[in-house]
Amino acid sequence: MWARPSPDETIPIIRIDGPSDHLLMTVCNGAKQHVEQPLGITMAGDLSWMEERYAHLEEQSLLWQPPTLESANTPRCTMDGKPTIMLSANNYLNLTTHPKVVEASIAATRKYGAGSGSVRAIAGTMDIHLEAEDKVAEFKGVESSLIYSAGYTANVGLIPSLVQGKQDIIISDELNHGSIIDGVRLTKAQRAVFPHNDMGAFEQVLRENQDAERKLVIVDGVFSMDGDICPLGELTALAEEYNAMVMVDDCHGEGVLGDGGRGIVDHFKLQGRVDFEVGSFSKALGVQGGILAGKEIVRKHALNHSRSWLLSGSQPPGVAAAQKAAVEVLMDEPEHHARLWENTEYFRTEMQSLGFDTGVSTTPIIPVMCGESSVAKGLSNAMLKQGVMAGAIVFPMVARDKARVRTQMSAGLSREDLDEVLRIFESAGKEVGLI
Repeated sequence: MWARPSPDETIPIIRIDGPSDHLLMTVCNGAKQHVEQPLGITMAGDLSWMEERYAHLEEQSLLWQPPTLESANTPRCTMDGKPTIMLSANNYLNLTTHPKVVEASIAATRKYGAGSGSVRAIAGTMDIHLEAEDKVAEFKGVESSLIYSAGYTANVGLIPSLVQGKQDIIISDELNHGSIIDGVRLTKAQRAVFPHNDMGAFEQVLRENQDAERKLVIVDGVFSMDGDICPLGELTALAEEYNAMVMVDDCHGEGVLGDGGRGIVDHFKLQGRVDFEVGSFSKALGVQGGILAGKEIVRKHALNHSRSWLLSGSQPPGVAAAQKAAVEVLMDEPEHHARLWENTEYFRTEMQSLGFDTGVSTTPIIPVMCGESSVAKGLSNAMLKQGVMAGAIVFPMVARDKARVRTQMSAGLSREDLDEVLRIFESAGKEVGLI
Protein backbone atom coordinates (compact mmCIF):
# COMPACT_ATOMS: atom_id res chain seq x y z
CA MET A 1 0.00 0.00 0.00
CA TRP A 2 1.27 3.46 -0.88
CA ALA A 3 1.55 5.93 2.02
CA ARG A 4 1.56 9.71 1.67
CA PRO A 5 5.09 11.01 2.32
CA SER A 6 5.72 13.27 5.27
CA PRO A 7 6.21 17.00 4.57
CA ASP A 8 10.00 16.69 4.77
CA GLU A 9 10.22 13.80 2.27
CA THR A 10 10.63 14.25 -1.46
CA ILE A 11 10.02 11.46 -3.94
CA PRO A 12 11.06 12.07 -7.56
CA ILE A 13 8.63 10.68 -10.11
CA ILE A 14 9.18 10.55 -13.87
CA ARG A 15 6.06 11.54 -15.78
CA ILE A 16 5.00 12.74 -19.19
CA ASP A 17 4.05 16.41 -19.34
CA GLY A 18 3.30 18.29 -22.51
CA PRO A 19 4.57 16.82 -25.80
CA SER A 20 4.48 13.05 -25.67
CA ASP A 21 8.12 12.67 -26.64
CA HIS A 22 9.57 14.55 -23.65
CA LEU A 23 10.00 13.61 -20.01
CA LEU A 24 9.95 15.92 -17.03
CA MET A 25 10.74 15.44 -13.35
CA THR A 26 7.91 15.84 -10.87
CA VAL A 27 8.86 16.09 -7.22
CA CYS A 28 6.17 15.03 -4.75
CA ASN A 29 6.67 16.91 -1.50
CA GLY A 30 4.08 15.96 1.08
CA ALA A 31 0.70 17.11 -0.17
CA LYS A 32 2.26 19.49 -2.70
CA GLN A 33 3.64 18.77 -6.15
CA HIS A 34 5.57 20.92 -8.55
CA VAL A 35 7.13 20.25 -11.93
CA GLU A 36 10.87 20.70 -12.27
CA GLN A 37 12.65 21.49 -15.50
CA PRO A 38 12.64 18.98 -18.40
CA LEU A 39 15.19 16.20 -18.15
CA GLY A 40 16.36 16.90 -21.68
CA ILE A 41 15.89 13.34 -22.89
CA THR A 42 13.36 11.69 -25.15
CA MET A 43 11.32 8.59 -24.43
CA ALA A 44 13.29 6.50 -26.89
CA GLY A 45 16.08 4.44 -25.31
CA ASP A 46 19.74 5.18 -25.86
CA LEU A 47 20.76 3.13 -28.91
CA SER A 48 24.29 4.46 -29.24
CA TRP A 49 25.62 1.05 -28.16
CA MET A 50 24.13 -0.38 -31.35
CA GLU A 51 26.08 2.12 -33.42
CA GLU A 52 29.26 1.16 -31.57
CA ARG A 53 28.72 -2.57 -32.10
CA TYR A 54 27.88 -2.05 -35.76
CA ALA A 55 31.02 0.05 -36.27
CA HIS A 56 33.10 -2.62 -34.55
CA LEU A 57 31.76 -5.32 -36.90
CA GLU A 58 32.35 -3.04 -39.87
CA GLU A 59 35.96 -2.45 -38.83
CA GLN A 60 36.53 -6.21 -38.68
CA SER A 61 34.72 -6.88 -41.99
CA LEU A 62 32.23 -9.11 -40.14
CA LEU A 63 28.99 -7.51 -41.31
CA TRP A 64 26.34 -9.71 -42.90
CA GLN A 65 25.58 -8.24 -46.31
CA PRO A 66 23.45 -10.89 -48.00
CA PRO A 67 23.05 -10.74 -51.78
CA THR A 68 19.59 -10.47 -53.31
CA LEU A 69 18.09 -13.30 -55.31
CA GLU A 70 15.83 -12.22 -58.17
CA SER A 71 14.78 -15.72 -59.20
CA ALA A 72 14.10 -19.08 -57.62
CA ASN A 73 16.98 -20.46 -55.56
CA THR A 74 18.05 -23.01 -58.14
CA PRO A 75 21.55 -24.04 -59.29
CA ARG A 76 21.30 -21.51 -62.13
CA CYS A 77 19.78 -18.36 -60.69
CA THR A 78 19.83 -14.56 -60.90
CA MET A 79 21.56 -12.82 -58.01
CA ASP A 80 22.10 -9.08 -57.74
CA GLY A 81 21.09 -8.79 -61.38
CA LYS A 82 23.66 -11.31 -62.65
CA PRO A 83 23.39 -14.92 -63.88
CA THR A 84 24.93 -17.06 -61.13
CA ILE A 85 25.73 -20.69 -60.42
CA MET A 86 24.64 -21.27 -56.82
CA LEU A 87 26.95 -23.31 -54.58
CA SER A 88 25.86 -21.83 -51.24
CA ALA A 89 22.27 -23.04 -50.95
CA ASN A 90 20.91 -25.88 -48.81
CA ASN A 91 18.69 -26.96 -51.70
CA TYR A 92 20.49 -30.30 -52.01
CA LEU A 93 17.78 -32.12 -53.97
CA ASN A 94 16.62 -29.10 -55.99
CA LEU A 95 13.05 -29.56 -54.76
CA THR A 96 12.25 -25.87 -54.25
CA THR A 97 10.85 -25.72 -57.78
CA HIS A 98 9.71 -29.33 -58.22
CA PRO A 99 6.31 -29.17 -59.98
CA LYS A 100 4.59 -31.52 -57.51
CA VAL A 101 5.79 -29.49 -54.53
CA VAL A 102 4.83 -26.15 -56.06
CA GLU A 103 1.41 -27.33 -57.24
CA ALA A 104 0.62 -28.86 -53.85
CA SER A 105 1.34 -25.51 -52.22
CA ILE A 106 -0.85 -23.62 -54.68
CA ALA A 107 -3.77 -26.04 -54.36
CA ALA A 108 -3.70 -25.98 -50.55
CA THR A 109 -3.53 -22.18 -50.47
CA ARG A 110 -6.60 -21.97 -52.67
CA LYS A 111 -8.47 -24.48 -50.51
CA TYR A 112 -7.45 -23.34 -47.01
CA GLY A 113 -6.28 -19.74 -47.47
CA ALA A 114 -2.96 -18.03 -46.90
CA GLY A 115 -2.72 -18.77 -43.17
CA SER A 116 -4.15 -21.01 -40.48
CA GLY A 117 -5.41 -18.25 -38.20
CA SER A 118 -4.13 -19.71 -34.94
CA VAL A 119 -1.46 -21.64 -33.10
CA ARG A 120 -1.56 -25.41 -33.51
CA ALA A 121 -2.55 -25.96 -29.88
CA ILE A 122 -5.77 -23.94 -30.08
CA ALA A 123 -7.42 -23.73 -33.50
CA GLY A 124 -4.58 -23.88 -36.02
CA THR A 125 -4.21 -27.61 -36.60
CA MET A 126 -5.58 -28.53 -40.02
CA ASP A 127 -5.86 -31.95 -41.58
CA ILE A 128 -3.03 -31.05 -43.95
CA HIS A 129 -0.69 -30.54 -40.95
CA LEU A 130 -1.49 -33.99 -39.61
CA GLU A 131 -1.13 -35.56 -43.05
CA ALA A 132 2.34 -34.03 -43.41
CA GLU A 133 3.36 -35.37 -39.99
CA ASP A 134 2.05 -38.84 -40.81
CA LYS A 135 4.01 -38.84 -44.06
CA VAL A 136 7.23 -37.85 -42.26
CA ALA A 137 6.78 -40.67 -39.74
CA GLU A 138 6.14 -43.15 -42.54
CA PHE A 139 9.21 -42.01 -44.44
CA LYS A 140 11.51 -42.16 -41.44
CA GLY A 141 10.15 -45.45 -40.09
CA VAL A 142 9.13 -44.12 -36.68
CA GLU A 143 5.90 -44.08 -34.70
CA SER A 144 5.22 -40.37 -34.93
CA SER A 145 6.45 -36.90 -35.80
CA LEU A 146 5.72 -33.27 -34.96
CA ILE A 147 6.40 -30.36 -37.31
CA TYR A 148 7.71 -27.05 -35.94
CA SER A 149 7.89 -23.67 -37.65
CA ALA A 150 11.67 -24.14 -38.18
CA GLY A 151 14.57 -26.36 -37.23
CA TYR A 152 15.71 -23.58 -34.89
CA THR A 153 12.41 -23.53 -33.01
CA ALA A 154 12.50 -27.32 -32.74
CA ASN A 155 15.81 -27.15 -30.88
CA VAL A 156 15.09 -24.15 -28.65
CA GLY A 157 11.66 -25.52 -27.78
CA LEU A 158 12.46 -29.20 -27.31
CA ILE A 159 15.74 -29.08 -25.38
CA PRO A 160 14.43 -27.12 -22.33
CA SER A 161 11.53 -29.56 -22.03
CA LEU A 162 13.84 -32.57 -21.66
CA VAL A 163 15.73 -31.55 -18.51
CA GLN A 164 14.72 -30.11 -15.14
CA GLY A 165 17.63 -28.45 -13.34
CA LYS A 166 21.12 -28.86 -11.92
CA GLN A 167 20.47 -32.51 -11.10
CA ASP A 168 20.56 -33.12 -14.88
CA ILE A 169 23.34 -32.74 -17.42
CA ILE A 170 23.45 -31.95 -21.13
CA ILE A 171 26.44 -33.36 -23.00
CA SER A 172 27.23 -31.65 -26.28
CA ASP A 173 29.74 -31.85 -29.14
CA GLU A 174 31.92 -28.74 -29.29
CA LEU A 175 30.91 -28.04 -32.91
CA ASN A 176 27.15 -28.28 -32.41
CA HIS A 177 24.96 -25.81 -34.26
CA GLY A 178 24.10 -22.46 -32.67
CA SER A 179 20.42 -23.42 -32.33
CA ILE A 180 21.45 -26.29 -30.05
CA ILE A 181 23.61 -23.92 -28.02
CA ASP A 182 20.68 -21.51 -27.67
CA GLY A 183 18.38 -24.33 -26.57
CA VAL A 184 20.88 -25.48 -23.94
CA ARG A 185 21.22 -21.92 -22.63
CA LEU A 186 17.49 -21.88 -21.89
CA THR A 187 17.87 -24.72 -19.39
CA LYS A 188 19.14 -24.84 -15.80
CA ALA A 189 20.89 -28.16 -16.33
CA GLN A 190 24.62 -28.62 -15.98
CA ARG A 191 26.57 -28.62 -19.24
CA ALA A 192 29.54 -30.59 -20.50
CA VAL A 193 31.19 -30.26 -23.91
CA PHE A 194 33.45 -32.89 -25.47
CA PRO A 195 35.99 -32.41 -28.30
CA HIS A 196 34.51 -32.85 -31.74
CA ASN A 197 33.62 -36.49 -32.50
CA ASP A 198 36.03 -37.72 -29.79
CA MET A 199 34.29 -40.80 -28.42
CA GLY A 200 36.96 -41.43 -25.79
CA ALA A 201 36.42 -37.97 -24.33
CA PHE A 202 32.66 -38.44 -24.66
CA GLU A 203 32.76 -41.63 -22.61
CA GLN A 204 34.89 -39.89 -19.98
CA VAL A 205 32.20 -37.20 -19.62
CA LEU A 206 29.53 -39.88 -19.29
CA ARG A 207 31.57 -41.67 -16.63
CA GLU A 208 32.16 -38.49 -14.64
CA ASN A 209 28.46 -37.62 -14.68
CA GLN A 210 26.88 -41.06 -14.40
CA ASP A 211 25.05 -40.05 -11.21
CA ALA A 212 23.15 -37.21 -12.88
CA GLU A 213 19.39 -37.74 -12.78
CA ARG A 214 18.81 -37.15 -16.49
CA LYS A 215 21.61 -37.29 -19.02
CA LEU A 216 20.87 -35.75 -22.42
CA VAL A 217 23.39 -36.16 -25.24
CA ILE A 218 22.99 -33.77 -28.17
CA VAL A 219 24.91 -33.88 -31.44
CA ASP A 220 24.63 -32.70 -35.01
CA GLY A 221 24.23 -35.45 -37.57
CA VAL A 222 26.13 -33.58 -40.29
CA PHE A 223 28.37 -30.74 -39.17
CA SER A 224 27.66 -27.86 -41.50
CA MET A 225 31.06 -26.16 -41.55
CA ASP A 226 33.20 -29.25 -42.32
CA GLY A 227 30.72 -31.61 -43.92
CA ASP A 228 31.70 -34.54 -41.68
CA ILE A 229 29.23 -36.69 -39.76
CA CYS A 230 28.82 -37.82 -36.18
CA PRO A 231 29.85 -41.43 -35.38
CA LEU A 232 26.29 -41.93 -34.20
CA GLY A 233 26.47 -45.70 -33.89
CA GLU A 234 29.35 -45.61 -31.41
CA LEU A 235 27.89 -42.61 -29.59
CA THR A 236 24.50 -44.26 -29.18
CA ALA A 237 26.02 -47.46 -27.84
CA LEU A 238 27.96 -45.49 -25.21
CA ALA A 239 24.88 -43.47 -24.29
CA GLU A 240 22.89 -46.67 -23.78
CA GLU A 241 25.61 -48.04 -21.52
CA TYR A 242 25.24 -45.01 -19.24
CA ASN A 243 21.44 -44.70 -19.57
CA ALA A 244 21.61 -41.36 -21.39
CA MET A 245 19.03 -39.98 -23.82
CA VAL A 246 20.25 -39.19 -27.34
CA MET A 247 19.11 -36.27 -29.49
CA VAL A 248 20.48 -35.71 -32.98
CA ASP A 249 19.99 -32.59 -35.09
CA ASP A 250 20.01 -34.00 -38.60
CA CYS A 251 19.04 -30.87 -40.53
CA HIS A 252 21.84 -31.34 -43.09
CA GLY A 253 21.37 -35.11 -43.19
CA GLU A 254 17.64 -35.09 -43.90
CA GLY A 255 17.18 -36.07 -47.53
CA VAL A 256 20.94 -36.66 -47.85
CA LEU A 257 22.12 -39.56 -45.67
CA GLY A 258 20.56 -42.98 -45.30
CA ASP A 259 18.47 -45.12 -47.63
CA GLY A 260 16.76 -42.73 -50.03
CA GLY A 261 17.64 -39.76 -47.80
CA ARG A 262 16.02 -40.99 -44.60
CA GLY A 263 18.75 -39.40 -42.50
CA ILE A 264 21.62 -40.32 -40.24
CA VAL A 265 19.57 -42.57 -37.96
CA ASP A 266 18.76 -44.73 -40.97
CA HIS A 267 22.36 -44.42 -42.20
CA PHE A 268 23.53 -46.20 -39.03
CA LYS A 269 20.36 -48.35 -38.76
CA LEU A 270 19.54 -46.99 -35.30
CA GLN A 271 15.75 -46.71 -35.55
CA GLY A 272 14.26 -47.06 -32.09
CA ARG A 273 17.56 -46.34 -30.35
CA VAL A 274 17.87 -42.57 -30.93
CA ASP A 275 15.31 -40.86 -28.71
CA PHE A 276 14.87 -37.53 -30.47
CA GLU A 277 15.54 -37.01 -34.17
CA VAL A 278 15.33 -33.37 -35.25
CA GLY A 279 15.36 -32.43 -38.91
CA SER A 280 14.47 -29.66 -41.32
CA PHE A 281 12.30 -29.09 -44.36
CA SER A 282 14.27 -26.01 -45.39
CA LYS A 283 17.32 -27.79 -46.75
CA ALA A 284 17.20 -30.94 -48.90
CA LEU A 285 13.39 -31.03 -48.84
CA GLY A 286 13.22 -27.56 -50.32
CA VAL A 287 10.38 -26.08 -48.26
CA GLN A 288 10.48 -24.71 -44.69
CA GLY A 289 9.89 -26.01 -41.16
CA GLY A 290 11.40 -28.22 -38.47
CA ILE A 291 10.88 -31.92 -37.78
CA LEU A 292 10.82 -33.95 -34.59
CA ALA A 293 10.57 -37.70 -35.15
CA GLY A 294 10.48 -40.59 -32.72
CA LYS A 295 8.10 -42.52 -30.52
CA GLU A 296 4.49 -41.45 -30.02
CA ILE A 297 5.22 -40.40 -26.43
CA VAL A 298 7.90 -38.03 -27.76
CA ARG A 299 5.31 -36.29 -29.92
CA LYS A 300 2.84 -36.11 -27.03
CA HIS A 301 5.50 -34.70 -24.73
CA ALA A 302 6.67 -32.02 -27.17
CA LEU A 303 3.11 -31.08 -28.08
CA ASN A 304 2.35 -30.34 -24.43
CA HIS A 305 5.66 -28.93 -23.19
CA SER A 306 7.58 -27.36 -26.10
CA ARG A 307 6.89 -23.64 -25.85
CA SER A 308 8.18 -22.75 -29.31
CA TRP A 309 5.57 -25.14 -30.77
CA LEU A 310 2.77 -24.13 -28.41
CA LEU A 311 3.27 -20.39 -28.89
CA SER A 312 4.00 -20.19 -32.65
CA GLY A 313 1.42 -19.77 -35.35
CA SER A 314 1.00 -22.95 -37.33
CA GLN A 315 2.53 -23.42 -40.75
CA PRO A 316 0.55 -21.83 -43.59
CA PRO A 317 -1.53 -24.50 -45.36
CA GLY A 318 0.47 -24.09 -48.55
CA VAL A 319 3.70 -24.82 -46.66
CA ALA A 320 2.21 -27.90 -44.96
CA ALA A 321 1.04 -29.27 -48.30
CA ALA A 322 4.46 -28.61 -49.84
CA GLN A 323 6.10 -30.42 -46.90
CA LYS A 324 3.99 -33.51 -47.52
CA ALA A 325 4.60 -33.36 -51.26
CA ALA A 326 8.36 -33.02 -50.84
CA VAL A 327 8.52 -36.17 -48.74
CA GLU A 328 6.38 -38.00 -51.29
CA VAL A 329 8.72 -36.91 -54.08
CA LEU A 330 11.69 -38.21 -52.11
CA MET A 331 9.92 -41.55 -51.60
CA ASP A 332 8.69 -41.88 -55.19
CA GLU A 333 11.62 -40.41 -57.14
CA PRO A 334 14.92 -41.77 -55.74
CA GLU A 335 16.82 -40.38 -58.72
CA HIS A 336 17.18 -36.99 -56.99
CA HIS A 337 19.03 -38.52 -54.04
CA ALA A 338 21.18 -40.64 -56.36
CA ARG A 339 22.05 -37.64 -58.54
CA LEU A 340 23.09 -35.60 -55.49
CA TRP A 341 25.66 -38.22 -54.51
CA GLU A 342 26.90 -38.62 -58.10
CA ASN A 343 27.56 -34.87 -58.23
CA THR A 344 29.14 -34.91 -54.77
CA GLU A 345 31.65 -37.63 -55.54
CA TYR A 346 32.52 -36.20 -58.95
CA PHE A 347 33.08 -32.67 -57.66
CA ARG A 348 35.10 -33.72 -54.61
CA THR A 349 37.36 -35.99 -56.68
CA GLU A 350 37.97 -33.34 -59.34
CA MET A 351 38.65 -30.59 -56.78
CA GLN A 352 41.20 -32.76 -55.04
CA SER A 353 42.85 -33.57 -58.37
CA LEU A 354 43.27 -29.83 -58.96
CA GLY A 355 45.17 -29.61 -55.69
CA PHE A 356 42.47 -28.22 -53.40
CA ASP A 357 42.17 -29.41 -49.79
CA THR A 358 38.55 -30.45 -49.11
CA GLY A 359 39.10 -31.19 -45.43
CA VAL A 360 37.32 -34.06 -43.70
CA SER A 361 34.07 -33.83 -45.64
CA THR A 362 32.17 -37.00 -46.49
CA THR A 363 28.90 -35.30 -47.51
CA PRO A 364 27.62 -32.82 -50.14
CA ILE A 365 29.01 -30.01 -47.97
CA ILE A 366 32.51 -29.69 -49.45
CA PRO A 367 34.77 -27.03 -47.94
CA VAL A 368 37.75 -25.64 -49.82
CA MET A 369 40.26 -25.09 -47.03
CA CYS A 370 42.13 -21.79 -47.31
CA GLY A 371 43.76 -21.20 -43.94
CA GLU A 372 43.82 -17.41 -43.69
CA SER A 373 40.57 -15.44 -43.83
CA SER A 374 42.00 -13.08 -46.45
CA VAL A 375 42.63 -16.02 -48.79
CA ALA A 376 39.10 -17.38 -48.33
CA LYS A 377 37.57 -13.97 -48.99
CA GLY A 378 39.80 -13.48 -52.01
CA LEU A 379 38.83 -16.85 -53.46
CA SER A 380 35.13 -16.27 -52.87
CA ASN A 381 35.26 -12.82 -54.47
CA ALA A 382 37.19 -14.11 -57.47
CA MET A 383 34.60 -16.86 -57.93
CA LEU A 384 31.72 -14.40 -57.71
CA LYS A 385 33.26 -12.15 -60.34
CA GLN A 386 33.15 -15.13 -62.69
CA GLY A 387 29.55 -15.99 -61.84
CA VAL A 388 29.79 -18.57 -59.03
CA MET A 389 28.35 -18.01 -55.54
CA ALA A 390 30.48 -19.87 -52.98
CA GLY A 391 30.65 -18.10 -49.64
CA ALA A 392 33.74 -17.57 -47.50
CA ILE A 393 33.54 -18.93 -43.94
CA VAL A 394 36.00 -17.06 -41.73
CA PHE A 395 36.75 -16.25 -38.09
CA PRO A 396 34.81 -16.10 -35.77
CA MET A 397 32.58 -18.69 -37.51
CA VAL A 398 35.61 -21.00 -37.65
CA ALA A 399 39.08 -20.90 -36.08
CA ARG A 400 41.44 -18.18 -37.37
CA ASP A 401 43.57 -20.63 -39.35
CA LYS A 402 40.62 -22.71 -40.61
CA ALA A 403 38.97 -20.28 -43.03
CA ARG A 404 37.41 -21.92 -46.04
CA VAL A 405 35.09 -21.43 -48.99
CA ARG A 406 32.13 -23.71 -48.43
CA THR A 407 30.45 -25.35 -51.40
CA GLN A 408 27.21 -27.32 -51.28
CA MET A 409 26.21 -29.71 -54.00
CA SER A 410 22.76 -30.01 -55.56
CA ALA A 411 21.04 -32.70 -57.57
CA GLY A 412 20.06 -29.94 -59.99
CA LEU A 413 23.62 -29.23 -61.08
CA SER A 414 24.43 -30.71 -64.48
CA ARG A 415 27.81 -32.15 -65.38
CA GLU A 416 28.32 -29.09 -67.60
CA ASP A 417 27.59 -26.84 -64.60
CA LEU A 418 30.12 -28.68 -62.46
CA ASP A 419 32.80 -28.57 -65.16
CA GLU A 420 32.30 -24.82 -65.50
CA VAL A 421 32.60 -24.41 -61.72
CA LEU A 422 35.77 -26.52 -61.69
CA ARG A 423 37.30 -24.36 -64.42
CA ILE A 424 36.49 -21.19 -62.48
CA PHE A 425 37.81 -22.68 -59.22
CA GLU A 426 41.09 -23.53 -60.94
CA SER A 427 41.43 -20.01 -62.30
CA ALA A 428 40.46 -18.32 -59.01
CA GLY A 429 42.61 -20.70 -56.94
CA LYS A 430 45.68 -19.76 -58.98
CA GLU A 431 44.79 -16.08 -58.76
CA VAL A 432 44.88 -16.13 -54.94
CA GLY A 433 47.86 -18.50 -54.76
CA LEU A 434 45.98 -21.41 -53.22
CA ILE A 435 46.99 -23.92 -55.88
